[in-house]
Order: sequence, then C-alpha cells, then structure tokens
Amino acid sequence: MGDWTPTLTPGDAPIYERLLDALRADIEAGALAAGARLPPQRDLAHRLGLGLGTVTRAYVEAEKAGLVQAHVGRGSFVRGGAASKALRAEGGLINLAHNIAPNGPARARLADTLTRLRRRSDLLDNLDYAPSAGLEVQRRAGAAWLERSGGLAGADWTRLVCTAGAQQALALAFGAVVRWGETVLCEASTFYGVKALAEHMGYGLKGLAMDAQGLRPDALDEAASTGAFKAVAIQPTLQNPTGRIMSAGRRAQIVAVARKHDLMIIEDDIYAVYAPDAPPPFAVLAPERTFHVSGVSKSLAPGLRTGFLIVPPGDAMDRVLRTVRALNYAPPNFGGLIATQWIEDGTADAIVAEIQAEMTARLAMAREILGSSVETPMSASAPHVWLPMSELDAERLAGRALRGGVELTPPSAPVVEPGLTTGVRLCLGAARDRDELERGLRIVAAAVADVDERSRAVI
Repeated sequence: MGDWTPTLTPGDAPIYERLLDALRADIEAGALAAGARLPPQRDLAHRLGLGLGTVTRAYVEAEKAGLVQAHVGRGSFVRGGAASKALRAEGGLINLAHNIAPNGPARARLADTLTRLRRRSDLLDNLDYAPSAGLEVQRRAGAAWLERSGGLAGADWTRLVCTAGAQQALALAFGAVVRWGETVLCEASTFYGVKALAEHMGYGLKGLAMDAQGLRPDALDEAASTGAFKAVAIQPTLQNPTGRIMSAGRRAQIVAVARKHDLMIIEDDIYAVYAPDAPPPFAVLAPERTFHVSGVSKSLAPGLRTGFLIVPPGDAMDRVLRTVRALNYAPPNFGGLIATQWIEDGTADAIVAEIQAEMTARLAMAREILGSSVETPMSASAPHVWLPMSELDAERLAGRALRGGVELTPPSAPVVEPGLTTGVRLCLGAARDRDELERGLRIVAAAVADVDERSRAVI
C-alpha cells in the first residue's frame, strides 16, 4: 500500500489538516487496512505536488492521533484499533512541540483562588457584557502586570484592550494597520501564529534577514525603502523560534528605521516574563507607532485565554474597538477575572517565580544533554531553545525524533523566507516533568548525532 494516493477535499483548512483528514477517512473506510505501509514522506510530497514539510506535519499529527506508527528504517504503518488505544493509554508522544509553561504552579492555587473570587464585590459584574475594551478593573490589572513583569514602564490602562488571548490581540493589531492583499514585514522565521493569521486574513508576509540579535535593521531599511509596506511584526524578546533578544542599541536602530519610513511596529512581547533583564519594549521606545501584544497564556495558564493589546495614541483605539464589536462584541470576563485576582493579590508573581525556577532547571538540562547543538540561550529561564541547521537536516531530525517517540514543531512551521534562518525549535515546558523531558532530550540528542553523521557522509 506504499502507493497510497489520497484525495484532498477542497476547503480553507491548511493542507496538512486536509491530508490528515484524507488519511483518517481512508482508514475508516477500509481503504487503508491495519498494517498498511504509507508512502515515504518525500515520495508522497512529490506525488501530490506538496512541500515536504506539509506532508511531514500531517504524518506527525497522524502519529500523535494514534492513526499510524513509525518504525526506524521501515517507514510508517497504519495502526489497528487496539494499537491506537494502547498509544493513548501510554500517554502518547513526548511533547517538545508546544510552547507552554508547566501548569503545576497554577493548578496548585486554583481552588483557593475560586474561593476568594466568591468574596469579590464585583463578581456578579462578570456575568454581564463587558465594554468592548474590557472591564476597567481588568484593564488596570493588565497594565500593572505589563509594567512590573514586562518592562512596560508607565503602561496606560486607557490604551489597553483586553482580548481572548494574545493571538486575538495580534489579529486586532494587524487589522488596524493592514488591509487584504497587503504585505507585512517580519523576521525570516517567525511565530507560526503570525503565518496562520496572514494566511487566513489574506495578508502577505516578507521575511527579512536575522542575526544573533534577531531582525537586522539594514534588512528592514532596504525593504521599507520601497515604500510598499506599512508595518513590521517583531518579537524582540526571546524571539520565537530562535530565542534571540534584541539589545537596547538594536531596538533603537529598528525604531529609527521605522520612523524614517513611517512603519507601524506590531510587537509581540509574550515571553518578556522569562527575560526580566531584557531592554525596554518598543512600546516604551516608540509609543506613537507601536501595537504592543502580550498576555498571560505563556506565563500563568494558557486556559485563561487572557491577552492584552496596548494601542498607540490617535484613532487606533477606535479602529480596534470597531473590530472587536464586529467580531465578538466584548472580551470574555472570567479568564480575565482569575488573572486580575492573581495580579492584584500577588499570586501571579508567585506562579511566575516558580515557573521561572522550573524553566531554569529545564534549560540547564537541555544545554547539558544537547551541548553545542543548541544556540546559546539569551536568558537563563528561556522556555524554548534553537538548534540551527539546514532545512533538510531539520526535516531529518524531526522525522528521527518522531520515530523515537518525541514530537517536535515541524521545521517548516516558522519559516517565512526559506534559506535564511532555519533549524529546529525545542519547547521545554510541555513535558509533564523533568524525567519525561530528559528522556525526550536524549532521544533528540541521538537524532542530532544521526543527522550529523549522515550529513558528513554526503560527498
């Protein structure tokens, strides 16, 4: 059955999802029996006219869902029902793909927090619609949190919009600046959520060259000099996927270029809490042109879905709020209520301190096991690390790790401009404990050695 050729249904879903759906449908229909061998990823990509990364991601998701089982040197095979149940019972793959914080500190405090929420005088206010920018108490708490945990000195709560997570904040910022068919400048490899947003909303992305500090100002100046762009999207602190941090001097250079070409800056600063010594954000350096995106999903608990957007002065707030009213009328209240309680009573600081300590230990473990394969982290508590390598080696590494039982972020996921900044991101927070993380890292280390050996053997 290595000649399996799926039929992809039309639709707006990403191609890898439609390929996964086709695989699932053929298994359920009996067209692919238990034990059937799937085509090699490269062969299927060529047959369907797809990128290798797209097929690799579909196979990764199929493995994660228990649909197939990969065997080193033999390929991927359809699982039987019993095998799929066994995989779920075993807990599945070791997750080094999702960039989330360990949730133990938040879990330990939630029950007590719910008791304290019952005593809040404004508890029942949260049953009503909030204003489109959010309840004032939550906006004030968000501004206070950004000031003390994200270096946003003088954060103005009147320019803060509460959102359903930082992804919605990004969408609102993009929508306030960019129109369908226009292109946004960004790093050569960037947060996958930016790519997904651009694809869904009909924006283009132009990836620019990076160095050890992230986006290069000369690359930004050259691109912006054409006059074809309105905005640049940047992650200056613990850039995703590379983990790089812009120095104060680099940030000043970027601001100078943005002012020279009248570019708006969309700043994603979601990881600032993991780099307390990072320079001030762009929202401090250039408040007149910066949309500042942050939230608590990466630092307190992702399920709160509480994000914050600081908008620049002028009519930007009106544009953002019109979009909020058109799409969801107002932000949800109860995730923000928990975040507000934690920010006000100091619980948020305690949770972050515990998570920072845990990530410091996990990062030290990753550096010990992976050695020089890891680009030197820019913060002692960085939640993800970067293994720079060619696109082909990155795909090989992801495949070998998956066959060993470790799920990695598909290497193509963050790439905007192929050939510039490529590699593999490892996320350290999703593993259930340090023992599981150590097992996963050792599997990755073995996979790195295999890839290096194969690369040296190529003449």
